[in-house]
Amino acid sequence: MVKNNLFFEKTPISAIKSYAKRMNEEFESGDIGYYHLPELGGDILTSINKLENKFKDIKNIVLVGIGGSSLGVKALKCLLKSRKKPDSKELYFLDNVDPFSFEKLLDKLKFNDTLFIISSKSGTTIETITLFKCILDCFKPSNLNKNFLIITDPGSPLEFYAKENNISLFNIPKNVGGRFSVLSAIGLVPLTLCGYDTKALLNGAIECKKQFLQENDNTLMYKAYHYATHKNAKINVIFSYSDRFLEFNDWYVQLWAESLGKKECFKRYGLTPVGLIGSRDQHSFLQLIMDGIKDKTVTFIKILDHDSTITTPNINLNNLEACNFANDFSLSDLINAQCDATTHALIQEGISVDLISIDRLDEWHAGYLIYYYELLTSATGIMLGINTYDQPGVEVGKRILKTMLQK
Repeated sequence: MVKNNLFFEKTPISAIKSYAKRMNEEFESGDIGYYHLPELGGDILTSINKLENKFKDIKNIVLVGIGGSSLGVKALKCLLKSRKKPDSKELYFLDNVDPFSFEKLLDKLKFNDTLFIISSKSGTTIETITLFKCILDCFKPSNLNKNFLIITDPGSPLEFYAKENNISLFNIPKNVGGRFSVLSAIGLVPLTLCGYDTKALLNGAIECKKQFLQENDNTLMYKAYHYATHKNAKINVIFSYSDRFLEFNDWYVQLWAESLGKKECFKRYGLTPVGLIGSRDQHSFLQLIMDGIKDKTVTFIKILDHDSTITTPNINLNNLEACNFANDFSLSDLINAQCDATTHALIQEGISVDLISIDRLDEWHAGYLIYYYELLTSATGIMLGINTYDQPGVEVGKRILKTMLQK
C-alpha cells in the first residue's frame, strides 16, 4: 500500500476539475503513450521469456544508453537491491562517454559472458552509438547475434542495423518519450533477464493508474496544483529516507526538469528538482530548507517496513551518555523517526510538505512510485500550460555538438 498525506491547505476541488478533465482526455486520446505501458507490458514479457534460453549462459548485462534510456532502469535496480536473487545476472550501465568509466567496466567483463543492450529511442543518440562503436572495436566480435540486443523506435536507423545483423530487437512505442519509458522494453528487458519480478512491477503501476485516473482520488491533482500555482516555491525537494532511493532521485530530477523547464515565447516556466537522502542530508541541505528562503516544497518518502532486524545494542559508552536514549531501537525505527521529526519541523516552519509512506520496497511498490511520479509530472505540466513531453532546449545542444564534431 502507498499513502500520500498532504500537510498544506488544499484548493477546492472546483478549481482543479477542469485540469483533471484535461488529464483524462490526454489519457484517453492515446497520444501520450506512457499512460498505457503497464497494460502493454504483458506482451513484452512474453517476448522476453522466449529469449531467456538464448541468453541462459550470459552472466552480465550491460545497458548502454543515456538519459531516459538508463536513469529509470538504474532507479529500479537501486530500489530493488534487496530483491536481487543470488544466482541472477549482474546488471551494469554505460551511460556516459567518460573514458575512465568505460575502461574500468570493460576491463572486468568477459565478452562471451556479457550481453550488451544498446538502447536509444531515436537510434542516433551520439553518446550511445559512440559507446557501441567502442565496444565493437574493443572485442571485435564476428557475430553480433549472441552478445547484443537493441531497443529503439520502430523505423529508426538502429532498428535497420539490428535487422541487417540479425540482432534481437525490441521497440519503444513512438508516442512514449524517453524519460517516461522505463516501463517499456527499456526497463522490462534488462530487469526481467536479471530475474526481477517485472509482472509485479507492472501491477503496481496499474494499481496507481486505477487509483488516480479511474477511481477519482484527487490527492495527486491537489498536490500538482499546489506546486504549479505556489507564489514563492519554485524548487521541489524529494527527501527520500533510504539509500536505495539514490538513483530514483536522479531519475526524478531528469523527469521533472526536462518535462517542466520550458519557454513559451518570452515567458519561461520551470520547477527546479532537488533529490535528497535521509537521514544523511539532514546534516547538509536541511539547514537551507529550514532557515533559508522559503522557495521550496518538500516531499518525504518513508518505507514502513525496511525488512531488517538490526537493533542498536544496549551499550553505554563512557562520555557518550547523551546518545544512550537511542539504545534498543531498530535502525528501521530510527530512520523513520528521523523522517517524522524532520517532517514536523518543516511543517512548523510553514513550509509546504507532503509525506509518501510505502509498506515495503519491492517490485509492486517500485512500479507504483514510478507511475505516480509520471502522473504527477503530467498533471503539473497541464496546470502550467506547457508541453510536458518535448525538450527543445536539449535538441539545441545536440545540434551544436554535431556541428562542432563535423568541423
